[in-house]
Amino acid sequence: MGDSTGDVTLRKGTINNPADICVIVVYFLMVIGVGLWSMFRTNRGTVGGYFLAGRTMVWWPVGASLFASNIGSGHFVGLAGTGAASGIAVGGFEWNALFIVLLLGWLFVPVYLTAGVITMPQYLKKRFGGGRISLYLSIISLFLYIFTKISVDMFSGAVFIQQALGWNIYVAVIALLSITALYTVTGGLAALMYTDTVQTFVIIAGAFVLMGFAFAEVGGYSALLDRYSSALPSLVQSADPARYNISASCYTPRADAFNLLRDPLTGDLPWPGVLLGIAIVGAWYWCTDQVIVQRCLAARSLTHVKAGCIMCGYLKLLPMFLMVFPGMISRVLYPDEVACVVPEVCKQVCGTEVGCSNIAYPKLVVSVMPNGLRGLMLAVMLAALMSSLASIFNSSSTLFTMDIWTRLRPQARDRELMIVGRVWVLVIVSVSIAWIPVVQAAQSGQLFDYIQSITSYLAPPIAAVFFLAVFVKRVNEPGAFWGLLGGLGMGLCRMVPEFVFGTGSCLFPSHCPPVVCGVHYLYFAVLLFFATATLVLTISYCTQAIPDKHLYRLVFSLRHSTEIRDDLDREEEERGRKARREAAEQSADKAQQDEVPEAEGGVSRSPACHLIGWFCGVGSAQAPEPTEEEVAEASKQLPDIHEDPTWKYVVNGNAIIMMAVAIFLWGFYA
Repeated sequence: MGDSTGDVTLRKGTINNPADICVIVVYFLMVIGVGLWSMFRTNRGTVGGYFLAGRTMVWWPVGASLFASNIGSGHFVGLAGTGAASGIAVGGFEWNALFIVLLLGWLFVPVYLTAGVITMPQYLKKRFGGGRISLYLSIISLFLYIFTKISVDMFSGAVFIQQALGWNIYVAVIALLSITALYTVTGGLAALMYTDTVQTFVIIAGAFVLMGFAFAEVGGYSALLDRYSSALPSLVQSADPARYNISASCYTPRADAFNLLRDPLTGDLPWPGVLLGIAIVGAWYWCTDQVIVQRCLAARSLTHVKAGCIMCGYLKLLPMFLMVFPGMISRVLYPDEVACVVPEVCKQVCGTEVGCSNIAYPKLVVSVMPNGLRGLMLAVMLAALMSSLASIFNSSSTLFTMDIWTRLRPQARDRELMIVGRVWVLVIVSVSIAWIPVVQAAQSGQLFDYIQSITSYLAPPIAAVFFLAVFVKRVNEPGAFWGLLGGLGMGLCRMVPEFVFGTGSCLFPSHCPPVVCGVHYLYFAVLLFFATATLVLTISYCTQAIPDKHLYRLVFSLRHSTEIRDDLDREEEERGRKARREAAEQSADKAQQDEVPEAEGGVSRSPACHLIGWFCGVGSAQAPEPTEEEVAEASKQLPDIHEDPTWKYVVNGNAIIMMAVAIFLWGFYA
């Protein structure tokens, strides 16, 4: 057990030399500098400026931000950990995205742009009318952000810091969140997208360096192929045979470790689930999720959206080589820690009894990287963590502010919305920290499986409703609403028992009834998607259709229509504008009183209030509410989704090339 003792020593801190510390400090100064530059460069004081970067972004920050928002520290820890435990099949989640981002840019975003919305619940509200669908989507999206994204990213980043610096996991989380929340709250979406661009280059450069060191250490790709199958922990014999009956399958690498497509019945990621289930979950994430779509809506034209999606797709080729293979190498080099199976040993190595595959990537970093480069890799992990967290913070505050708060206070104006959006960031951070212990123990310690399983139980109904809303005119509000609720009920029937009984591990199997938990989560996602779609269509065709006058530019087939749309939510919008105008008149009266000198009974704002207002981009002056005539005139100005023919052919050609590359790689590793 000498190695595990070394690992305990490792957790006391190995990044403590001047070279590593200098690299980390320089990195943070660079990120803060970019954030401050973008704060001064962009308009942060309006809803459009803060939440959509003024719709001025070109293709390369859009593509970089899509990638950086997606690749969090959960990917480094989760992909490498699942790769160490079971091989390359988990890379299918990444390569599937090459096809799905094309659906986003070519089919979904044109409809979102012509609809003229900021959030996805807003789109459903315009498409179906009423408020219950958009409210449901806002709440379920915030739930998914907290329990599958924020808490997972915080935990995985803290695992890395725990390994590298020896900090307590909660101290590490709070330190990271303080820095991330700072530039999220102050800068808005533009600051995030520019810092994401910097982070993307840091992430890729650092991960390539580690991949080179890792392959050099193991002896190359062919050596990995030969040695992975024999990467067995030597500490199995130390287990108490009376207490544990450890099967060889619990610690022996899978025979199909280097296959993307695995047996449909016995595979840990069965190939029908990989091809269909991942596509459905991916369609929810890439085509309907606020975090991703918000970046596309910030682009200055549809061509820039498509080019950004292609850039993101090419970047998504990399995680298999930068994360999954290094995770497998980590198991080969350190089988006693990464592949530990004896609960007492695992507890000593990584603090949890269900397995330590999650430390595969951090272990590799602190063991094979020289001084200075080790600091670079910590900066890479922090870059991945902070870019994805900041993106989620901004998007969740957009959802809460624009879809929930405006429902509670329709008279709320820009200044109030800016403040509420920033305060909400602090609320979700607190809830996410409290959820970290659950993440630690879920899915046998394999982080990526935890993320995908929760998503597979909750996301397919949303994907089904969005798909039908965009492409099937006949779908109406009752069908969509009851389809969402029916899908949620089916998903919870699987998710709740799994949490009650636990997902189990090889050593301690779950007692969840096979009829409930026996179906693989990817198969369940496929069943849930088609069951929801069937329910939506059945109810829609049994109830009254929505007339075309309410659907112009809200469905794909009518995206180029030029008729004036009679929005289903028009009356509510008018009530909100009226309430905001009345609030504006009251605040104008109050402002006149405030301008009276203090000696005459006026009120003056303190310098501290002015400073805080500037720091958060919230000025005391407000843009006037538009009049009814201005609103009517604006509704006649149709969003432009026309493209320059030359650039249209360029992006279409690149999309075909990218699909050909993806098909070749799928075939090569299938």
